[in-house]
Amino acid sequence: MNIIDVIKEKAKSKSTKIVLPESMDSRVLEAALIASKEKICEVIVLGDKNDIPENLKNDYSNITFINPLNSEFTNSFIDKLYELRKDKGLTYDEAKRLILEDYMYYACMLVKEGYADGIVSGACHSSSNTLRPALQIIKAAPDSSLVSSFFLVSVPNCKYGYDGNFIFADCGLVQNPNSEELANIAYSSAKSFELLLNDTPYVALLSHSTKGSAKHDDVSKVCEAVEIAKDKFSNYKIDGEFQLDAAIDPEVAKIKGAFGDVAGRANVLVFPDLDAGNIGYKLVQRLGNASAYGPITQGIASPVNDLSRGCSVEDIVGAIAITAVQAQNKKIHR
Repeated sequence: MNIIDVIKEKAKSKSTKIVLPESMDSRVLEAALIASKEKICEVIVLGDKNDIPENLKNDYSNITFINPLNSEFTNSFIDKLYELRKDKGLTYDEAKRLILEDYMYYACMLVKEGYADGIVSGACHSSSNTLRPALQIIKAAPDSSLVSSFFLVSVPNCKYGYDGNFIFADCGLVQNPNSEELANIAYSSAKSFELLLNDTPYVALLSHSTKGSAKHDDVSKVCEAVEIAKDKFSNYKIDGEFQLDAAIDPEVAKIKGAFGDVAGRANVLVFPDLDAGNIGYKLVQRLGNASAYGPITQGIASPVNDLSRGCSVEDIVGAIAITAVQAQNKKIHR
């Protein structure tokens, strides 16, 4: 059983309601059908079922469709969004327009008001369009100092990581994290690994240097992040700075003089900036034929997860399952 099947089984163990705002995308509609039929979660789709093109007609009887233009929630959501954001300059007319025209705002209000547990979006919208409403309405979790993101990357026939499975962070949100932010990304990613993969995370902070082999301000940033993480999050196995090969390959780690719990066995890879992370996961995905689920957010009060606009139906279903598991965990800790 591959890792996403394991996560699907975990998602099925406790019912959650996940919102898909992009009914205009055929991939989303297909993924909604699969998630519903496999009982991964209860699926809510925003839009009018009657607007589904003829060639996509199917049995959507087990999926809840909500049309913001005529929903019983709409007027209340307009009022509440206005109250939430009026101090930031949002007018009532602007709140009305957002609720009626931008389904991501509507989805966030469903979660904010307790009618749903999480959101998956981004198949045909940018990351900023997906995450901005979430940060404005749902906001960061009370115990979170930073909202970041990760990809769950599953590499076939791979001896490294956790049977070829890794968390890559941050590949989608924090552009150029400082040392404190890198340490917090490492911590959040370790927790996400535990939640999704039920095993011990070994967290490597990556660089073009291994244990002092190069000197540069970029290397110093990572070294400082390692020290912060070891001090603040000592219950997790976090180490660095490592070049990628020394982080995942035990023989290379020995050759390069990298020792300790993490060297050569990392399953959580923390990249020094967004450029490296985004390039890294796409290289593995395209050249290594890996599955990459995400970007999955961590640190938001309720799970709101983004999709790459190049995502497949399988990617969307995987993101739905991951979101459902995150939502289960939020319910436990409320």
